[in-house]
Amino acid sequence: MNLNVGDPAPQFEGVDEDGNSVKLSDFAGKKLVLYFYPKDNTPGCTAQACNLRDNYNSLLEQGYAVLGVSTDSSASHKKFIEKQNLPFSLLADTEKEVHNLFGTWGEKSMYGKKYMGTLRTTFVIDENGVISEIIQKVKTKDHTAQITA
Repeated sequence: MNLNVGDPAPQFEGVDEDGNSVKLSDFAGKKLVLYFYPKDNTPGCTAQACNLRDNYNSLLEQGYAVLGVSTDSSASHKKFIEKQNLPFSLLADTEKEVHNLFGTWGEKSMYGKKYMGTLRTTFVIDENGVISEIIQKVKTKDHTAQITA
């Protein structure tokens, strides 16, 4: 991980589930929960997204916006949002550009096999675009509590 708390968040631009451009500057003046997750419609990622969905109003009241990022396509994100009734956008980072800016694409291992994938990580970015928190050990079923702790 090459970013630390106190660093300015990298300026990024990507495309959401509707094909709209989304960039960090869109969230100026708001706190942003920027969470990177491996795959739409998988058990852990669904649990994480639904936990954020279920606590979304509380996050809004505390001044947070929420944006998820994975390497899935906009079409996949759209289906995931509709199926899970998610109230926030998901960024389609199919070229891994945003992942690379934040250092969330890396080597993983499962059952002894090594492969490249998304390192599940959440960045909390303050109103001034500065990283105020980095959560690397994400509890998918209770993620909001980690953010607002």
